[in-house]
Amino acid sequence: MNDKAKRTPPTPVPAATILMLRDGKAGLETFMVVRHHQIDFASGALVFPGGKVEEADFTVQDLCDGAPESDPATTGMMVGAIREAFEESGILLARPQGGQTLVPGPRLKQLDAYREPLNKGELGIRDFLQKESLRLACDQLVPFAHWITPEMMPKRFDTRFYLARAPEDHLALHDGQESVDSLWLSPQAALEGAKKGTYTIIFPTRVNIELLAQSPTTEGALADAAARKITTVLPWTENRPDGPYLCIPAEAGYAVTEEKLPQRPPA
Repeated sequence: MNDKAKRTPPTPVPAATILMLRDGKAGLETFMVVRHHQIDFASGALVFPGGKVEEADFTVQDLCDGAPESDPATTGMMVGAIREAFEESGILLARPQGGQTLVPGPRLKQLDAYREPLNKGELGIRDFLQKESLRLACDQLVPFAHWITPEMMPKRFDTRFYLARAPEDHLALHDGQESVDSLWLSPQAALEGAKKGTYTIIFPTRVNIELLAQSPTTEGALADAAARKITTVLPWTENRPDGPYLCIPAEAGYAVTEEKLPQRPPA
């Protein structure tokens, strides 16, 4: 048995991302950021705000609205998604303690200074929420997809994708560290930009944009996601006569179930 056959796949790291939605003049739009070229995953690519879920994200269930009480693991993923979205885009899905509505735009400006210390790990999510008397609005998240990085990859993530309606008075801005640019795009514009080479979009992001494109409005996208059964996607590769292919299960509901991988030049 060779070393490759003995190799144990790395354990996937929990991660979460939110597709922030709004209705623009031409219909549904989603907020996307361009990853910094020095980031170790999807560097330079157009992606949805998100990242690794931290251990502390699993410890604030008591400060969440709408989180499943019997499923702390799922709550932690939701917390991580909201925290990462705040760090990367400045949008915060949270309410004041005892409040019924999300934090308004003027209050959000006052909270912006917390983004960097949260991102650097200098401030814990519980300390932030307690200091500012906030509760996370997990009830605003609708599960959209679940992807696990293929086993042959050296760095793997177990990623939950969520949809959320962006609050109208929250100004979305990239953080300038993990992400270096940001924009609101219709799914169609993102896909067209990828075809023209304007944007770099990796396979998982692209097929999720294609899935989102099936819904013309924010309301429709949220309803469609709530009605859809989510199938975990663990891509695999197949070697065929014309080269290797990356494949995903047909039951996951994507229009594309395989993509030919570029051939590596001979050594």
